[in-house]
Amino acid sequence: MPEYPDITVYIEAIERHALNHTLQTVKLTTPFLIRTYKPPIESFHSQKLVALRRIGKRIGFGFSNRHWLVLHLMIAGRLHWNGRRQALATFAFDNGSLTLTEAGTRRQAAVHLFDGESGIASIDPGGLEVMDATLAEFTERFTAENHTLKRSLTDPHILSGIGNAYSDEILHHARLSPVALSQKLSSAEIERLFHSIHDRLTYFTVLFRQQTGTGFPEKVTAFRPEMAVHGKFKEPCPHCATPIQRIVHAANETNYCPACQTGGKLLADRALSRLLGKDWPKTLEEMELRKHS
Repeated sequence: MPEYPDITVYIEAIERHALNHTLQTVKLTTPFLIRTYKPPIESFHSQKLVALRRIGKRIGFGFSNRHWLVLHLMIAGRLHWNGRRQALATFAFDNGSLTLTEAGTRRQAAVHLFDGESGIASIDPGGLEVMDATLAEFTERFTAENHTLKRSLTDPHILSGIGNAYSDEILHHARLSPVALSQKLSSAEIERLFHSIHDRLTYFTVLFRQQTGTGFPEKVTAFRPEMAVHGKFKEPCPHCATPIQRIVHAANETNYCPACQTGGKLLADRALSRLLGKDWPKTLEEMELRKHS
């Protein structure tokens, strides 16, 4: 799912290509993309795009008649400028077309339509914008509830714009376990986590911006070669060369370095833990011994 760096660069590219241009028509290949029908999609035709806004992991498009269109790409949705591939939606401007595609067969991308900015609040989860917050504001919000760090980072009601991929990178940079509890962190650990959020989100935003240049971002992915742990299962940690491990849960996985983040301990994968029970290895050394026994 596109997260803060990807959405930020998407918005910058849309600003370069479509801001202050007139949306002539919207063509949809599936009616299920639109989740609200007031105002109707036709009321956006012949309107000038005058504002763009990130709303968590969503993109808000503001038009000259004060209507707002909010797009949520979900996991597999991607945007293209003058794309020729099969599109779920085509937003035809007076100078080119913004198209929406979605890989796979599951249709999760969504568009909400609002008459005025007030309606946007109904779909905004309300997570803290960490990049604009102080350490004190972050501490208060992050420790208000007691959850694992992985959950707290990715909960859109707690923090805005962070998902599965960048939470792995943030926790690795902060040298913190994904299953540590938010209310158990020391003040020094909270501050380290706060600075790691800023560091990793800034780094990947700048990197993606440089890779995009003045064009349009076409390589939006949750798996980047520059990442330290996300998607790097069994590959060496760039800091200590320990093999990266993972926890798999449903469609998501958490990647981490045992040496850097968990004191050498292997975190129990739910499926394997149920299967192996007491035979689940507690450390990498134990795992290696069992492989060769």
